[in-house]
Amino acid sequence: MSVKTYAIAIRDVLAEEMRRDPEVFIMGEDIAKQGGIFGCTRGLLDEFGEGRVRNTPISENTFVGAGVGAASVGMRPVVELMYMDFLYLAMDQVLNQAAKIRYMFGGKVKVPLVIRGQQGIGRGNGAQHSQSVESLVMNIPGIKVVCPSSPADAAGLLRTSIRDDNPVLFFEHKALYNTKGEVPDSPEFAIPFGKAGLVREGADVTIVANFLYRGKSLEAADILAREGISAEVIDPRTLVPLDMDTIVGSVKKTGRLVTVHEAHREMGWGTEVAARVTEQAFQYLDAPPVRVGSKMCSLPFNLGLENAVVPQVADIVAAAKTTLHLSC
Repeated sequence: MSVKTYAIAIRDVLAEEMRRDPEVFIMGEDIAKQGGIFGCTRGLLDEFGEGRVRNTPISENTFVGAGVGAASVGMRPVVELMYMDFLYLAMDQVLNQAAKIRYMFGGKVKVPLVIRGQQGIGRGNGAQHSQSVESLVMNIPGIKVVCPSSPADAAGLLRTSIRDDNPVLFFEHKALYNTKGEVPDSPEFAIPFGKAGLVREGADVTIVANFLYRGKSLEAADILAREGISAEVIDPRTLVPLDMDTIVGSVKKTGRLVTVHEAHREMGWGTEVAARVTEQAFQYLDAPPVRVGSKMCSLPFNLGLENAVVPQVADIVAAAKTTLHLSC
């Protein structure tokens, strides 16, 4: 095991997979000499050269389309979007091309494409560079949606993504890049899709959270524990496929569910989790599920206002208490 930052864990897996498979290459804006704005591709140009570390013009629809084409003829491109907010500019390539090609060709054409990039709050990047857009792509058949919250998860899930024969949207969080954690040293370390992480065991309420809110939910669990409330914290890790077995099993034990994410509360992925739990484990629920998410407005540039829009630890604590019919 080695202690690595989230960003270095991503860079190391990219390098290992490029050494292992000559068909793996990376492309995106400023990823070559600069190494990307957060350093996730730093040093790869020196080792692999311009043929496999390719800078692109500022045209997301074009270079994502190039990735779709390259994947369709047997290569394994990893396309970096500088901000996942810019995914909107390439949605035709993602929704109508990458997601559908294998289906439309009866499985004869594979599309082993990874589209990765960062999103989220924490740097005052404003309304067009701070969004959480993972929920918006969950209902596109043919796309896998990955959201790692720790260096180990980033490493293990990225390796699985690169080796998968289907298109993967790999969401990273900008505020996690400098966080550190232990990562297995094996170049074969991989985490399967559709396997949630049990981050903390508990008996009274289930909290399902990802990205920054995995850590904030652990803080909330500590506060709840001081008041005699035992919270179980689960990180879904992948949203498509979604590990409902682990989540439902936890709710059957605790009888209560809180979903927490930075994405907007309305129509966020927590809504889907709450709906499925209600369908699959209604008789085990002792209270209605509670969803915690950002307010339905654009993200402000001002950090103080940004914090007023997104959930805080106190909101998670209050939501857990609501399921227990307690007041704060």
